Amino acid sequence: MSRIERAEVFVASPGRTFVTLRITTSDGVVGLGDATLNGRELAVASYLRDHLVPLLIGKDPARIEDMWQYLYRGAYWRRGPVTMTAIAAVDTALWDIKGKVAGLPVYQLLGGRSRDGVLVYSHASGRDTAELLDDVERFLSLGYEAVRAQAAVPEVGGTYGVRKGKLYEPAAAALPDEQPWDTEAYLNFAPTYLEAVRERFGFGFHLLHDVHHRLTPLEAARFGKAVEPCRLFWMEDPTPAENQEAFRLIRQHTTTPIATGEVLNSIWDVQTLITEQLIDYVRTTVVHAGGLTHLRRIFDLAALYGVRTGSHGATDLSPVSMAAAVHLDVAVPNFGIQEYMGHADETLEVFRGGPTLADGMLHPTEVPGLGVEYDEKAAERFPYQARYLPVARRLDGSVHDW
Repeated sequence: MSRIERAEVFVASPGRTFVTLRITTSDGVVGLGDATLNGRELAVASYLRDHLVPLLIGKDPARIEDMWQYLYRGAYWRRGPVTMTAIAAVDTALWDIKGKVAGLPVYQLLGGRSRDGVLVYSHASGRDTAELLDDVERFLSLGYEAVRAQAAVPEVGGTYGVRKGKLYEPAAAALPDEQPWDTEAYLNFAPTYLEAVRERFGFGFHLLHDVHHRLTPLEAARFGKAVEPCRLFWMEDPTPAENQEAFRLIRQHTTTPIATGEVLNSIWDVQTLITEQLIDYVRTTVVHAGGLTHLRRIFDLAALYGVRTGSHGATDLSPVSMAAAVHLDVAVPNFGIQEYMGHADETLEVFRGGPTLADGMLHPTEVPGLGVEYDEKAAERFPYQARYLPVARRLDGSVHDW
């Protein structure tokens, strides 16, 4: 019987920092898992190396469900982003192995296709409305059928989601970038640029916007009401989601669809949001919500209540996670949309393969497993660099949700 013979943790910074788990069986089959937690990568790497890897050696790689329960219930200290990201890496690697042993792409093991491709959205942004409109036009010309729109708030100096280079990457070296924030200025300005996008390009594509946890429930309700004429696909993370009950107030005041969950890590973190139908899209993701095994449970619960999927897919997910997400997206019946930003050229030197983009949709590979390979030699050219996500401060100097 095949056993887990070796489990290795790699930390490298090809374009941005990624933590990768590689499991090798006694039969020589290799599986990859993503363990990246943006800004706290070494915490997960240590959790894996010091606590989980010793538990894996000698275990049967085919017993994915049993392994998930063993690592979760057997830890006593449960949930949280570090624990769930580490478990996700193991779980994803075991699914990769199972697909390779079976000779099938992972989506076939999840029940086969429910759709031909996976609708994606990417990120248009600008330092002002005019620059944003040009960027929206660029994405539409590339064939995207869904675009997220963000613009810098005038005279504030700080905002969320405005790209400085080819890709949006908020994490910075050294200490966190402290960015100013003014809620009233945002509430006055954001609806105007979303209206400008619709006025210029019409309603023939999906328009999304990320509030990024920055509003109180009542402020979020006010914003959702203001942008109803724009017919957003969703407003994302309108208020911090730790307080699930807060979404009841937003629901009472606006029909703008709501998406949340990228910083949540378990089915219990979204249980009220889903069962009370307080959101329309759940954004939990493979790497931060316990892997394919647990994310499928979340999506199945969501399907019972008419909630669709919309998983996080920024550049802080490695190509391993993106591949796993697309395998699940193509299989589940309640898929909604998948965030997709692409990756830096350096990233793609280390991670080879994965889904392909065509006509605004991602398509999983047909090779056995997840379809991604890790080039250890290439990764050695990109040693670890510490990076922090920003911190937001109100104009009076107090800390705000970034």
